Amino acid sequence: MDLKPDDQPANAGAIDRRRFLIAAGAAAALPIGMAATPAAAQTAETVTGGNLMKTRMLGSLEVSELGFGNMGLSGGHYGPGVDKEQGIRVIREAYEQGVRFFDTAEVYGPYVNEELVGEALESVRDEVKIATKFGFAIDGTNGLDSRPERIRRVVEESLQRLRTDRIDLYYQHRVDLTVPIEDVAGTIRDLIQEGKVLHFGLSEPSAATIRRAHAVQPVSAIQTEYSLIERSVERNGVLDTCEELGIGFVPWGPLGQGFLPGTMDAGVQATMDPANDLRASFPRFSSIVMENNQPIIEFLRTFGATKEATPAQIALAWLMAQKPWIVSIPGTGNLDHLRENNGAVNVELPPEDLAEIETGLARLEIYGGRMDRVQMAQIGQD
Repeated sequence: MDLKPDDQPANAGAIDRRRFLIAAGAAAALPIGMAATPAAAQTAETVTGGNLMKTRMLGSLEVSELGFGNMGLSGGHYGPGVDKEQGIRVIREAYEQGVRFFDTAEVYGPYVNEELVGEALESVRDEVKIATKFGFAIDGTNGLDSRPERIRRVVEESLQRLRTDRIDLYYQHRVDLTVPIEDVAGTIRDLIQEGKVLHFGLSEPSAATIRRAHAVQPVSAIQTEYSLIERSVERNGVLDTCEELGIGFVPWGPLGQGFLPGTMDAGVQATMDPANDLRASFPRFSSIVMENNQPIIEFLRTFGATKEATPAQIALAWLMAQKPWIVSIPGTGNLDHLRENNGAVNVELPPEDLAEIETGLARLEIYGGRMDRVQMAQIGQD
């Protein structure tokens, strides 16, 4: 399950994330449909209310340069979530701020997150791109099921919940070792020919799996955790493969699953309910790891002050500066945090700033793994 919404529990955090906000108010709608090359950001832009939102390409799919991850709105993964009315309010506010790329999955909820996204975006469906995912068995276990017959069935169910006749980007949520990736890619190819799916994506695959799938049906986007404190994709060949094949990259957890904004204290894990927050068992959020990683937050605060930006904005701007085909999908149920996150598009990090960040982080030790053993067992399998 992708852990994209980077919010802290309601009772956690002593730092006001709003004190450095540079984007006051909502941005205008972003015009979609202008031509761009797969490896370049769109140069057209709209500026209203402080935010400037450009577009980027994920393969041949054009999206806003920041997307929105909806998972946490429905609860069960990053806490209890928010009520339906607030969820719709946040999604529609994201749209008003220029976001045109929304991420969900059948397993979020399960099912209710797709329903929420479908209802919130129905009136502007032709102006946005919706990504969803298949592949979990959703049977009370963490099991996988990407059999072609199941894919053909669940795509119809997702279409109905999303109130649409096509899915812009359809990801395999995790690689199912019991089903050849060629069979999965072939099934998606058939759905694309039928017009039910427009683009194919993979979540947390290895570089070898990407190549095998791409040979059958071109892959538009790869989704994997990537942030200032989780950079495995720079070393395992995934980013290099995306660049070589012209595939876009969508980082989930771009704010370190909630750590990088600097609003969590060392005791935060004790406040997490294991029944609805997967992070309750993640090493990154144990008290000793949280304490040991505080120098990272202090560095981001100090550097961010020179840019009049928050740690969260620096973290998101850093990802945007890595490659023009990287599109993060931070999530939140809080309108102030949404405005803060989207304000990252105003933060420019030229090469000298990126070098300063690299130098500063190189002096610091990063503690704690990504997820627990259950979750990591399904990462990057061949």
